[in-house]
Amino acid sequence: MHDFCFTIPYGIVLVCGGILGYASKGSTASLAGGVGTGLLLIQAGYLSLSAFGKRKNSYLALILETACAATLTWVMGQRYTQTSKIMPAGVVAGISALMTVFYLYKIVTGGNHFPLPKTE
Repeated sequence: MHDFCFTIPYGIVLVCGGILGYASKGSTASLAGGVGTGLLLIQAGYLSLSAFGKRKNSYLALILETACAATLTWVMGQRYTQTSKIMPAGVVAGISALMTVFYLYKIVTGGNHFPLPKTE
């Protein structure tokens, strides 16, 4: 599985969560954090997708994705331990932890792998 297949939806979920947090509670921190991080991840996913189209890996995108996911894991994990609230801190920390592990796996295994050209 390629990193951009998960990164772009992950970024969209964060953007939507930031907007929902702002709309429901008036939280500008949710808006800035969710939308900012989500858009950064969408951009990194697009960068990776563009590189994949050229049969290359974008290690810049992988590092950016890993840094965002690890930071969200740390920040939202701390918030969860302070508040014990599953939504949104526990859910975001859990998803971000899974994404961090996935990105580290992609880095260790050499990034995205390309299908072999078809021979007829």
